[in-house]
Amino acid sequence: MSKERARRRAAREAELARERAARRRRVARRERRRMLVRRLTPQSRRRSAGRLARHSRTERAGIVLLTLASLILIWSLVDDLALRIALVVLLLLVLPAIVVIALDRRT
Repeated sequence: MSKERARRRAAREAELARERAARRRRVARRERRRMLVRRLTPQSRRRSAGRLARHSRTERAGIVLLTLASLILIWSLVDDLALRIALVVLLLLVLPAIVVIALDRRT
């Protein structure tokens, strides 16, 4: 009886060893495939780390378009050149504060 149990245990252990070896081969094949795909796919550009990186492309486009619209309004509605320049400078100085107030994500 003891020899029979030992033989069955040996058979089980041999089967487990075959399954482990097959699993190791599958995992190694999968890793090789992943590494190959990783090498062949082009790396995406890293986003910049500046202040504009906090905003999406749509938000940046909105900031630029609204600023340009404001500049066009200033230049078309104001007649005095000194006042135009003062308003443009004021707009450019206040623009970061307006962007933070309008688009801040911390709230």
